[in-house]
Amino acid sequence: MLKKFKQVCIFFSGCLVLLPVLLVGCATMPPTDSSNICKIFYEKDSWYDAAADARDRWGVPIHVPMAMMYQESSFRHDALPPRDYVFFGLIPWGRVSSAYGYSQAKTPTWADYVRETGNSWADRDDFEDAMDFMGWFIYKTHSINGVSKWDAYAQYLNYHEGWGGYRRKTYNQKAWLKKVARIVKSRSLRYATQLKTCEEDLQKNWFMKLFS
Repeated sequence: MLKKFKQVCIFFSGCLVLLPVLLVGCATMPPTDSSNICKIFYEKDSWYDAAADARDRWGVPIHVPMAMMYQESSFRHDALPPRDYVFFGLIPWGRVSSAYGYSQAKTPTWADYVRETGNSWADRDDFEDAMDFMGWFIYKTHSINGVSKWDAYAQYLNYHEGWGGYRRKTYNQKAWLKKVARIVKSRSLRYATQLKTCEEDLQKNWFMKLFS
């Protein structure tokens, strides 16, 4: 809905007055309980559709990008990396990277995604776009480095270090990163188990929405 509105506004300058108000009104709060993927999808009823679309398009199991996204942004649409500081850590000077949004995608990588997929309307603070981006990245990781799409541990290491960094095994110098990757794996397995208990119901809800 919001994305379509923004597209129309490109052609109608009068919308520029309304767009900031709409953006504030549509700002998405994180799920109340991010520990349970069923509760997430019941609360955010359009998120399951987006995750299922990414699964169908890229062959990516829903629980893997969801666990990675939680680790990256805690499902905050406007998440930003920490500030960088100069002069003995006293003066803030920009951010440590260009990462932004649900997926914490960096600007150059997001540009690659947009170019390769043709998704020129994509926004990093849009859940559907962020989920599709993560599906694309996981798919590319499988193609480039041969990592299983179900391997949340190795997929997260690729996501953090990049495909070249993963091949160079830069993560071996980062014990903290491997610990975080294990946490992502654990969450993904928990999400997978939970999703088995509710996905049939979520699919029924999706089917009913088609005719509502």
